[in-house]
Amino acid sequence: MYFIDVQGTLISDEDKSPLRGSIEFIDYLNENNIPYMIITNNTKSASYEFYVYLKSIGFNFSFERYLDPLMMLESRIEKESVAAYGAQKFLETLQEMGFRLDYREPKTVLLAIKEDFDADEYAQMIDFLLAGAKLVGMHETSLYVKNNKRYPGVGAILKMLEFATSTPYEVVGKPSSAFYAEALKRLQRQESSAAFEEVTIISDDVTGDLGGAKVLGMRTVFVTSGKYKSAEEIVPFLKEELKPDLIKADMYDVLQSIKGGSV
Repeated sequence: MYFIDVQGTLISDEDKSPLRGSIEFIDYLNENNIPYMIITNNTKSASYEFYVYLKSIGFNFSFERYLDPLMMLESRIEKESVAAYGAQKFLETLQEMGFRLDYREPKTVLLAIKEDFDADEYAQMIDFLLAGAKLVGMHETSLYVKNNKRYPGVGAILKMLEFATSTPYEVVGKPSSAFYAEALKRLQRQESSAAFEEVTIISDDVTGDLGGAKVLGMRTVFVTSGKYKSAEEIVPFLKEELKPDLIKADMYDVLQSIKGGSV
């Protein structure tokens, strides 16, 4: 059974095209009736819109096998009075979902990702948090990659804001236990006996996605097709208990390992 990340794992961070072996990997799971969930931290597009995009570039799976943070958001925060930060498409999607954006006296500071946060935005967030707003991240990614540049991810910014204001934060998407629990619940519709200990999660975010998954008992596979150029950039610096169980270049290599019986 598998949980499978999208950006940097199934599709390229650079142009959103399928990465080597990724379509074939999903086809293999389908052909062999292996349970899986596609779990992504997508926030820039509405959930079904992003699912349709993945279908359009060759991925063959039903929407029932898809989960992103936007599908969890309404159960996690109130729609009223939200100061949201992220890409313009994210803000538009929130408004389409009925969230009321408030940059005067918000109850919640909601953080997604973009590459060009500025100091004034951080200052505004800090003022809201010190005034009592709660801090929520759409996910807790370590790095954000765009145009071959690596920026601090939502997780890094959340930790900065927590340090600056002593405000604890909550996470909607990966690697929150609530998100993984929802993914497992949906996986159980395919295999009723599914448990975290039977799930292998595949992702390019070894400190975010895989670290949180390992704590829950999942087996972890780190692919170096996304955020990191090589395992040597990050794995030697991880705590021993958070190091991935397996490291592969991309989904093609993962698929070959599955066929060989090592994943």
